[in-house]
Amino acid sequence: MSWNFIVFQASEDGLATVTIDRPDTLNALNAAVIAELDDAFRRVENDASLRGIVITGAGRKAFVAGADIRELPVGNAAQARNYALRGQDLMRRLERMGKPSVAAINGFALGGGLELALACTLRVASANASLGLPEIKLGIMPGYGGTQRLPRLVGRGRALEMLLTGEPVDAAEAYRIGLVNYVVPQSELLAFSQALLRKTFDKTRLGVAAILDAVNTGLECGLQESLRYEAAAFAALAAGEDALEGTRAFLEKRTPVFKGK
Repeated sequence: MSWNFIVFQASEDGLATVTIDRPDTLNALNAAVIAELDDAFRRVENDASLRGIVITGAGRKAFVAGADIRELPVGNAAQARNYALRGQDLMRRLERMGKPSVAAINGFALGGGLELALACTLRVASANASLGLPEIKLGIMPGYGGTQRLPRLVGRGRALEMLLTGEPVDAAEAYRIGLVNYVVPQSELLAFSQALLRKTFDKTRLGVAAILDAVNTGLECGLQESLRYEAAAFAALAAGEDALEGTRAFLEKRTPVFKGK
């Protein structure tokens, strides 16, 4: 499909950068943006030459300032449920694509914008960022996974405070509570986020995918089941060629050359 509201760039080393480009609406998510992001995420997921993705927003004011209020299906429960499920499917695709993602949060990340960032593997905020889930102020609640991912990241009490008051936190507070991994000047945000993602590129692809899968699965089920899942994933990796290469390279004091096998 053609993209009108996102800019997709891919570097030679396999880093994809997606920029949500609706600066006149502070990059708000509407149905068209959701569809374009889904298409872009499918491309990253299915293209073996791409190793991971950085997501950011156009301009200096906003990552994504939320869902487009004009498209909220208030007054119709069936439409509202479908609206939420479409957004949840998008976030799930990003979270489960088997490749790492970094949200480069350049300003407002509110509502669906924060939910998009929460679905990323890592989050980097510019110093001027503001992050929150203000849906309660509109008489609704988050519908793209915010009530589930935020408590898992920052804890039940802090998440409930943000959810029930609708008040945002600034970048420094977001870092303090573990909502973002780093805070950097806005002028350095994109380069820093891309460099952070590239730290995974010299690792075995199979190992990166297995770790992402194990962590995501473990957060969705009980400890004992999660440990069994981890053991099975560990066994599969340990039997592969990359494990042999990695251990041999360590003993020989050289850089490993992984082949994804």
